[in-house]
Amino acid sequence: MTVPSTVLATSEVSKHYDSLVALDRVSVEVAKGECHALIGESGSGKTTLLRCFNRLTSPDNGTVTFEGADVTGLDPVALRRRIGYVPQDGGLLPHWQVGRNVELVPWLEGHDDRTDRANRALELVGLDPTTFGRRWPRELSGGQRQRVAVARALAAGPDVILMDEPFGALDAITRADLQESFDTMRRDLRLTCMLVTHDLHEALALADRVTVLREGRVEQSASSNELRRAPATEYVRALLHRARIVHP
Repeated sequence: MTVPSTVLATSEVSKHYDSLVALDRVSVEVAKGECHALIGESGSGKTTLLRCFNRLTSPDNGTVTFEGADVTGLDPVALRRRIGYVPQDGGLLPHWQVGRNVELVPWLEGHDDRTDRANRALELVGLDPTTFGRRWPRELSGGQRQRVAVARALAAGPDVILMDEPFGALDAITRADLQESFDTMRRDLRLTCMLVTHDLHEALALADRVTVLREGRVEQSASSNELRRAPATEYVRALLHRARIVHP
């Protein structure tokens, strides 16, 4: 079966939490092999939108598709095993050693080579499995924990990965190092990625395309270069100004 060029998409998606409007008729598309960043202030709907793709959140209205199929027709557990997911806090199980954490999805899928898969994933994120595989999450630095979280998302070999502020809690030097490592790895693996971030510099550095959300609505969705060159609204222009990003 031919995989469509648009791997992830929403059409007119809305989500309410009581009287709070989290998403208001949001439509986005993520092309195969693209890194697509969701940018916006706290409460703009970034994480809610991200979690619609792996059915951790169900919208009230609209359509969410994965590889052209409506996700409501897909088994949520099987869907989550096909899409790698890195939550904001990494989500490592504290009572499992690093190697077992990374083996989680291959183990759930019944792969006999789950240890080999975990070791390869750890190597991809720059961690030696012989050194780190038997460590506990509490023995790792913040940057190492985030690398392990990314490795766990990669261990089953997904073509798509969702990342929710994966570098947000790190110091500036560690953050820059992980951003560079992830960008190189993503391009080498030709991963399709949706990245949630509040950092416009990070979005423009890592993403091919950026969607700016404000109070659950799309202010602009454009290539990184177009966003710099031609902000579509005063809000986007103000974001660029506050981030000290100069555009012609």
